[in-house]
Amino acid sequence: MDLQFEPISLEKQQAYLDKLAQSKQVSSDYSFSNIFGWGDEYGLSWAFNEHLVWIKQEKPRPSYWAPIGDWENTDWQKVFRDRHCVLTRVPEKLSVIWQDLLPGRLKIEKVRNHWDYLYDVNELIELKGKRFHKKKNLLNQFLKKYEYRYIDFGPELIEPAMAMQADWCNWRDCESSDVLAAENRSVLKILTNWDKLFGLTGGAIVVEDIIVAYTIGEKITDDTVVIHYEKGCPDFKGVYQAINQMFLVNSARDFKYVNREQDLGEKGLRKAKLSYNPVDLLKKYRVTVV
Repeated sequence: MDLQFEPISLEKQQAYLDKLAQSKQVSSDYSFSNIFGWGDEYGLSWAFNEHLVWIKQEKPRPSYWAPIGDWENTDWQKVFRDRHCVLTRVPEKLSVIWQDLLPGRLKIEKVRNHWDYLYDVNELIELKGKRFHKKKNLLNQFLKKYEYRYIDFGPELIEPAMAMQADWCNWRDCESSDVLAAENRSVLKILTNWDKLFGLTGGAIVVEDIIVAYTIGEKITDDTVVIHYEKGCPDFKGVYQAINQMFLVNSARDFKYVNREQDLGEKGLRKAKLSYNPVDLLKKYRVTVV
């Protein structure tokens, strides 16, 4: 298999999205805005062939991601005939296809830190019942305390959002964290290229003409929107519950599911994501082909 890798580029965005639409399961990792926004941080590159797009990662260590594209019409025995490799972020449905076609050649390991959290959009809009009592209470506190406006994200919000992102990094001391610093660069790359990226959506909450929260999402399938970034000012109690719910009400009501990405093994983040009562976890694996 001769693959010619090149940097992730805007020029091939539509070609990539066409291949992604053929995949039977789409996780947050493979959305175009994710690989474009984080491309420099992970040293990502891609290679196109007839049925698939392959993604290679260089940082912090070299690895291959699962290919996206027409999985069912790919001759996997031919693809892996003389190829022994390790692939990460392999969606569950692709791992099942491989198990059927490559018996005895696979070592499959669960990678819980990479599993995506899927939620029912209507549940997170309505926040009904005891499961969501704390979330609903914090949302109501925000609604009662502040005079606010929700605004759909567009070009006019880019500079204000960048200003709030700079403030957020000061609050969280991004310079002392490689992870937060890398995320900040990713956010700025997405905002800078907002008008060139397909399928982006988002919103912001404004109090006294200042953005106090914003979120950026992306359509990844016909029924699912993924949340890439969600930032709020810590001085406004309930602001995260507010931006979460208001975005879904105003900008994502037509979707059935919202994907809030993975927790990367961080205990606090895992607890927070579980507290919103996911309806499913999109499982991903590390697969060794021998």
